Amino acid sequence: MTSAEAPPRGWVLPLCWSAVLLDGFDLVVLGTVLPVLLRGHVWGLTPAAATVVSTIGLVGMTIGALVLGTVTEVLGRRRALIASVTVFSVCTLLCAFAPSVFLFGLLRFVAGLGLGGCLPTAITLVSEHYARTGRPSTATTTVMTGYHVGAMATALLGIALIEPLGWQAMFVVGALPALAVVPLMIKYLPDSTTPAEHRAGSIKQALATLFRGRMIGVTIAFWVTSFMGLILVYGLNTWLPEIMRQAGYPLGAALGLLLTLNLGGVVGLLVAGLVADRVGMKRATLGWFVVAAVLLAVLSVKMPGFALYVAVFLSGSFVFSAQVLVYAYTTRAYPPEARATGLGWTAGIGRIGAICGPLLGGLLLTAGVVYPWGFYAFAVVAALAAVGVGALNTVSRLPEEIVSPTGASADTSHH
Repeated sequence: MTSAEAPPRGWVLPLCWSAVLLDGFDLVVLGTVLPVLLRGHVWGLTPAAATVVSTIGLVGMTIGALVLGTVTEVLGRRRALIASVTVFSVCTLLCAFAPSVFLFGLLRFVAGLGLGGCLPTAITLVSEHYARTGRPSTATTTVMTGYHVGAMATALLGIALIEPLGWQAMFVVGALPALAVVPLMIKYLPDSTTPAEHRAGSIKQALATLFRGRMIGVTIAFWVTSFMGLILVYGLNTWLPEIMRQAGYPLGAALGLLLTLNLGGVVGLLVAGLVADRVGMKRATLGWFVVAAVLLAVLSVKMPGFALYVAVFLSGSFVFSAQVLVYAYTTRAYPPEARATGLGWTAGIGRIGAICGPLLGGLLLTAGVVYPWGFYAFAVVAALAAVGVGALNTVSRLPEEIVSPTGASADTSHH
């Protein structure tokens, strides 16, 4: 397309937000239907098989983030995002008709490939299109609110749909938005703003950039931070209700706290982007993880109802938005020809943390010490994430101009 024919930037944020919302749907949908599948002995499903199905989807997301995030540099952001949404939506729909647990797990794995590629591609597109507006971090955190809106909407849909229509309805409803989103993307979604001469000529070239010179330290620091950040996101989303039950709170209150946690995530994302655009990415990301560590430790203290909800809301605000600031930081730290690759690998390594988060909570639960030690463990993880952020400007000597609040020099400092 010529510049006169290109779709306006105004379509980028809503279309990428919609794609990320579907990713958030996937975060919760399996946890919503698994109790029904287990109770009904669908396909003879056992707890062990359910664990495998849960894990295989995360493995697919890890591979998808690593592979598609890299291929995007050559394939193009627009085509990669359209392909991602199409793949995971089709597989989500087919899950409703799976005849066996093997095929159900296989579909979850393939859907994970698309989902893994969706997040880094959507964030990279938004970051590039808003880089020179003076608010790229705000745009990135705004698009990620879709993740938590999708998670909360799925929980509410589960209450409304599963009993009257069956668990299959969740997967059908989860796939339907693609019927509108994909055609709109094909017609209106613009491609990367990066000039052709600054794009990677090959996958090998894009990968090499991640480990060239000082970028080795940058890459490792981002990997560590993202790994720790997603331990928190997935660990808390999986185990917060059970930790609160172990603390003596009733089940209804425990589930309400999970909703409060994600609501806090949405509000925190809106605030974090504004702060990062004003004070700079490093200070905002570092501060967010430090405050998250303190708040998680505070949750180990037994509190009355209102104070507890406030503490959980604030914890969600800082924990979830801290991880998104890592993604926004990543898009500003790498040169254009490796931007999606750097974010894809940061998200992919982070997905390994997403697998470890539920495992950490499970180990503590099995040992009978999930309360209060679960909160202490998550607080330590947040502190380690803060150490990873601190390393970005010390060990790796990341130039400050790359992460300037306005983003104006982000595309020029590497040339």
